[in-house]
Amino acid sequence: MKYLFLLGCSFVFAAPALAQTCDETVEDCGDVAGNIRDDLITVVATGSGMRVTATGQSVSVIAADEIEAIQGPGLTRVLERLPGVTLTRNGGLGGLTGVRVRGAEAEQLLVLIDGVRVADVSAPGGGYDFGNLLSGGIAKIELLRGSNSVVWGSEAMGGVLALTSRETDGIEASAEYGAHDSFDGSASAGLSGNGYVVTLGGGYSRSDGISQAAVGTEADGYRQWSIGGRARADIAANLAATLTARYADSRLNIDGFPAPTYSFADTPEFQTTRELSSRAGLRWSGDNLTLDGGYAISDTRRSYFDPTFGSAANYATFGRNERAELTGQWRLPAQLTLDFGADSQWSRFSTLYDPEVKARLSSGHALLGWQSEGLVLAAGARTDDHSRFGTHWTFGANGNLDLGEGWRIRASYGEGFKAPTLFQLLSNCGNAALRPERSKSYDAGIEHGDRNGPLHFALTAFRRDSRDLIGYDSCYLVSTGICTNRPYGTYDNVGSARAEGVEFEADTRPSDRWTVHAAYSYVKATNRLTGRNLSRRPRHALSASADWRSPLHDLTLGADLRLVSDSFDNAFAARPLDGFAVLTLRAELPVSKSFTLYGRVENVTDAQYQTVAGYNAMARATYVGVRARY
Repeated sequence: MKYLFLLGCSFVFAAPALAQTCDETVEDCGDVAGNIRDDLITVVATGSGMRVTATGQSVSVIAADEIEAIQGPGLTRVLERLPGVTLTRNGGLGGLTGVRVRGAEAEQLLVLIDGVRVADVSAPGGGYDFGNLLSGGIAKIELLRGSNSVVWGSEAMGGVLALTSRETDGIEASAEYGAHDSFDGSASAGLSGNGYVVTLGGGYSRSDGISQAAVGTEADGYRQWSIGGRARADIAANLAATLTARYADSRLNIDGFPAPTYSFADTPEFQTTRELSSRAGLRWSGDNLTLDGGYAISDTRRSYFDPTFGSAANYATFGRNERAELTGQWRLPAQLTLDFGADSQWSRFSTLYDPEVKARLSSGHALLGWQSEGLVLAAGARTDDHSRFGTHWTFGANGNLDLGEGWRIRASYGEGFKAPTLFQLLSNCGNAALRPERSKSYDAGIEHGDRNGPLHFALTAFRRDSRDLIGYDSCYLVSTGICTNRPYGTYDNVGSARAEGVEFEADTRPSDRWTVHAAYSYVKATNRLTGRNLSRRPRHALSASADWRSPLHDLTLGADLRLVSDSFDNAFAARPLDGFAVLTLRAELPVSKSFTLYGRVENVTDAQYQTVAGYNAMARATYVGVRARY
């Protein structure tokens, strides 16, 4: 399938963004009551809160009401509303899920949950599996597209995705049931008062699922329970303490490659995953200086079982990150602002067959911004010192020009890098001589309003060049050179890639009863050494949605359409993945102020498609649910 669009753009270079404070006025970032809209504030541009409309970078924010309206535990249906985002999933709910931004590898997206980096450092590529991240309890999603390692360091080559959990004042609960005997339930309770907020919540999800293998008939089920919370408390004048924590325990049935054919098929295998993330911090806010210090832990443990060979795990991984960090914002004279930070990160990993290994990464950065009426400019640098490969410098700059009447031109230049994972460096097939992956990205666009306002339009052109990409070298029948004493293969800096294209996004609320959204991306991602398309990178992706709130008891009807063009599953363009169209219909009925019924039908036309060759995708499915607030 091909979806061709003709797009034009005023391409202006200025060049990641000013840390501008947000005055509490309607004009700056308020609603009609003068309250600051949280969906208009982002931290992914500078590390400090600033207006989305003031940054020179490409940033989108999804607020809690939109997440809730989309329905269901799967977070991917929310993320695919954003331009530049494509997804891959191995099977149904809980299956390995990767998020690619502007054609980058899924492992090149930095993912933060309540400020904690949650990448699995024991995974070969060190990425985050979105299959175990459900939407329950998430209040806000921020996505920065493009490299921004000046502020965020390693992993921020393709972008930065920050998720913030919900703060509850009272009790909230939801439950839904549907296809494949699926159930999803979550609840939270919180208190807030003068100088404090405390929220605790948890959830449980299960599904009989579908067969992961497209040729299989045995359903592969999924189960997860989770618990988490967050708290803030003023402990002195201008000084507040914060604490966040999340724990999730998951089990997923998987398919494998059984004897004697060793082809992908039904098996009794399953995996368990335990994820823990937590951060404790102090925040001091003065007239011209803000400091935020904290200590964070992210811990992921996976075990793989094949009952055919006994009850013990046949493979297991353990990865842990500990991070101490201090960031700040200094508002200087002459309309200057300095965002700065320093941090140290200690990582360790082991597997059932690899002994524990460790690495340290210490960093410092500064981002100087300047603003005048209608113009915002910023530029910065970062230095990172890795205990395994040495020192690396990163630079970036951006600008935002206000054209008046809600229109602005923005442009940015950003550099990114990704440190080799401990698996790539020090496992049985590791290479201690690896260099970090590097990228340079450019984008420029014109924008009006913001995506959560009454009228929004954005058109952006971008390019990202990446080098020293790390790939796996098979040493089959080779025993010389890099394959010396590496019978199973090893890793090497062998890749170079370019991703370029355009993004378009539009949102409108023509009346208080209608909301319409559309996002389109054209991404050409190629291997610069071979000229071939990168695998699993469709050129075209379109998301469109419309919601109508009827006069009849405020019944809301909604529709979501996702169109994705053809791609290939491997680097040799030998396994095609057909394009697809998926339609979802939704309905929501508020019975009272505290009680709401809802339901949806996913994949209404029962489209048959794959995002990873050989793996099933969900067919038509129906769900009904209820939400309550007290």
